[in-house]
Amino acid sequence: MQKQTLPVVIIGAGPVGLAAAAHVIRKGETPLLFEAGSTVGASMLQWGQVRLFSPWRYLVDQQAQALLEAQGWQAPDPDTYPTAREVVERYLFPLAQVPQVLAALQLQTRVTAISRLSMDKVKTPLRDETPFVVRIQSGNSEEHDILARAVIDASGTYQTPNPLGAHGLFALGERSLGDHIFYGIPDILGTERGRYAGRRVLVVGSGHSAQQTLLELAQLSEQEPTTQVLWAIRRPAVGQLFGGGEEDELPERGQLGLRSLALVEQGKVRLFAGVQIHAVTRTAQGIAIVGEEERIGPVDEIIATTGFRPDLSWLRELRLALDPALESPTGLAPLIDPNVHSCGTVPPHGVDELAHPESNFFIVGMKSYGRAPTFLMLTGYEQVRSIVAALSGDWEAARNVELVLPETGVCSADGGSCCTPAASPLLTIGVTRRRASTGRS
Repeated sequence: MQKQTLPVVIIGAGPVGLAAAAHVIRKGETPLLFEAGSTVGASMLQWGQVRLFSPWRYLVDQQAQALLEAQGWQAPDPDTYPTAREVVERYLFPLAQVPQVLAALQLQTRVTAISRLSMDKVKTPLRDETPFVVRIQSGNSEEHDILARAVIDASGTYQTPNPLGAHGLFALGERSLGDHIFYGIPDILGTERGRYAGRRVLVVGSGHSAQQTLLELAQLSEQEPTTQVLWAIRRPAVGQLFGGGEEDELPERGQLGLRSLALVEQGKVRLFAGVQIHAVTRTAQGIAIVGEEERIGPVDEIIATTGFRPDLSWLRELRLALDPALESPTGLAPLIDPNVHSCGTVPPHGVDELAHPESNFFIVGMKSYGRAPTFLMLTGYEQVRSIVAALSGDWEAARNVELVLPETGVCSADGGSCCTPAASPLLTIGVTRRRASTGRS
């Protein structure tokens, strides 16, 4: 079989994975799109109650919109702000029903490994000309292999949250208390209400996900006055914790910071800075944060909004070039390092920065940022546009990358904590930057 006739495999049917599929389809090719969940946008639905900071006009990929409009799709009001669930139901669900996308999509199908046909990681001769072997498992069926000419990994990071532990490891005792720790943004006023009403709840993390969670807990405490809300952050001082306020280009995001600040000032939320969690333990009085007992009393529940990290275990047989700290592609790492960059200072990047020694394999979307908490959705759309252009041989378009990001300074370079991956609602625009084509192919 000629390698060029094989499909482009896309892993993950979230917004970026579906956008990648749309770009491949618009180039006249047929992708294969594998999604481990039972529906497209499965991870977004886990925090579906959260209202996004950006209006609809910034949430839809252009090529995806072209496919949808050909089917008679009516775009939502571009100036309204949807929840994550509304994005899935009004955009991703219809996109998944476009005939070309539907034909490519396989739900409840997990990619368990990727390699090269009849080659392990060590073998080099003819490697770039050899098809990929993508091993998949659908439901409870046996694993089987399919061949691909290129692979785009848009599987995200939501299923691999960072632990509470200050070392980057699980805190001692954390795993054994898993039934009292929620990672991400729980539906506090909905399905998880009974879990938190009237309880002592500790939120750990300093990003927008933490602040969104605190607002919902504060609302719950008004309805259930015995609910106590505590907030622990690792940073030693508040600094720019509450963002740009009225200076934020996205009013909803600015208001989130202002409302969170008000909760602290009004005493509705008790804030503890400089908290380094090394161990947690179960006591007769509740869950204790070892070493912090003098400040943080026992709690009943912990919500960890500490960000996420990529799962690289099933990519072991591929030759990846990953930054040793961020676990992002080495070409991208210096552009997104949260010690230097914020959400709004990431420069344009595309196929070149996302390339690995393994030819025609790419990690995109939130997973491409590794552990850097500064990813914005529009970045993912531009990533897949550039990559698909390169795969189709249009290197001029691939390297003519543009990126539209905020310039307000609301995302500080203090570890990037204001732009946590759990806050993927941070879909925003600002000014355009262009990198001219190098002419290299």
